[in-house]
Amino acid sequence: MIGAVKDILLQISAACSFLFLFQWWVDRRFVTRKKGKLPNDQTFLILACTFSLILCSLLSTTLFGVAYLNLGLIPAYIGILYGTTRSGILLSIFLLICNVIIAEPTGISNVILNSGVLLYPLLFGLAKPFKKGTVVEKIGMLWMILCPSMLFIALVPIIGGENIYESNSVQAFLITVYLFFTIALGGVFVYFVEMVRSRLRDKVQMESISESFQWESEKLQQITNVVPLSIMSLDEHGVVTDLNDCMLGMMRTHYPNLRKEDIIDEPVKKFFHSSVDTQAYMRVSDNIRSKRRSSEKMIHESRIYQIYSAPLMHKSSGVTSGAVIIVQDMTNEEKLRVELDHVERLSLVGQMAAGITHEIRNPMAVVRGFLQLMREKSAQELDSYYQIVMEELDRANSIINDFLSLAQSRVSDKEKVLLHHIIEEVSPLLWADANLRGQSVELKLSPSLHELELNVREIKQLILNLGRNGMEAMGPKGVLTLETRSTHDKVELIVTDSGVGMSESQREKLFLPFFTTKIQGTGLGLSLCLSIVERHNGKINVESVEGEGTVFTISFPLDKEEPSGVRS
Repeated sequence: MIGAVKDILLQISAACSFLFLFQWWVDRRFVTRKKGKLPNDQTFLILACTFSLILCSLLSTTLFGVAYLNLGLIPAYIGILYGTTRSGILLSIFLLICNVIIAEPTGISNVILNSGVLLYPLLFGLAKPFKKGTVVEKIGMLWMILCPSMLFIALVPIIGGENIYESNSVQAFLITVYLFFTIALGGVFVYFVEMVRSRLRDKVQMESISESFQWESEKLQQITNVVPLSIMSLDEHGVVTDLNDCMLGMMRTHYPNLRKEDIIDEPVKKFFHSSVDTQAYMRVSDNIRSKRRSSEKMIHESRIYQIYSAPLMHKSSGVTSGAVIIVQDMTNEEKLRVELDHVERLSLVGQMAAGITHEIRNPMAVVRGFLQLMREKSAQELDSYYQIVMEELDRANSIINDFLSLAQSRVSDKEKVLLHHIIEEVSPLLWADANLRGQSVELKLSPSLHELELNVREIKQLILNLGRNGMEAMGPKGVLTLETRSTHDKVELIVTDSGVGMSESQREKLFLPFFTTKIQGTGLGLSLCLSIVERHNGKINVESVEGEGTVFTISFPLDKEEPSGVRS
């Protein structure tokens, strides 16, 4: 009796082995599945059922020498029901072979009954609806096959002429319990397989959601990195939680060696110091603490930033859990706005010049003519007064001419010419002015220079304006230097004076119309120079040090389609 119980327990352990293998596979699948091609879960379940069938067949025996004890029937049926048609056929043939080789008692009828071969049509017929059924339905379908199979096994002793079921012996009771326990055990196995598969589906779903979330997070990070805006997120304590590449690049303009790791988990106020617009910074801080949206302009180390802030809120609960800061560098935009204002002023100057030309110039010519007549008929002692009035009229007329030159927007008539020829033509005028002031003029002309497409009259006016402007900034014994040099893509004219120089604020307003540091200046000379240079597609750069002098560098681009011949 004890030996029979041991045999039954041993068979149960062997039959359960496929469940432990399948559970191990499912757990290991998430660790190894990305490292190579591995069998899928259905295939491994069939292989595990085959292993259990072999193990049960090797450990099979007979109860009391009459009832065949082999629980490999359960994993075999489960493998056939869960597998494909092909794997089911192979597994059923393997089950039949094991029974032919090992089953006791021997004989064709006993093998047929012990292997359940008569139920194979029903088994394969239930395979398709089995896969679609619920857990209870699957257990019921397995019982539909196990019940007749165990009944066949119970008939084997009767066919052999040993009807032990008529007696009330302990052996008959134990065999009966074994038969019914096998049927119940099949239901337990199906339930366990379904639970493992359910956990597997949950893991797959969670992994899919996790991967999807990770991809969406990476995609969002890539989008924020592409957007030309500096974005930073903070927690409720003002500590940096994340930032994009644009924000990192912007911060590196002020902190060159800064890394992203140095910013994350640090208070945002750590990266602001005394050069920040304190009032704007306090307003931004107050808006973040009070969880309000805000837009503030802030100046930081001569750069201008527009800072937007907004609270971050959980959509479901509505609880605020930090803030997002978006920073836009407006420095270039502000410079562009200043330049547009400059253009608008020039346009206004042009409109004013046109009106002044028609409304003032002609009456002034008439006035000057009558003054000359009156001067001829007046007493000698009044000549000085007439001279002053006529000089002021001439000065006013000069201002009108400057207006007209500054307002010109048409394309200049240009011709190929060497800059040296123009300088040589105007240099006598500059020398004459310098002699009257006790100053000197030096020419440092490049030995070779490219020809340029220039409007000769305008370039003469440019050189005279810059030269006389430099002379007026110098005292006696001052030196005005005109220098030329040539590179592969441009020709430069450098006008240097040894005057009083300019401050940075004066240099910023230098080309604005009506801005002047002279007592009787009109503020139009340098604006006219800028207009001439721009009409020639050139650039003008100013460098000045107070007390040392000023350098004007005018660059004229070379025509790239023109051969690079030079002349001396």
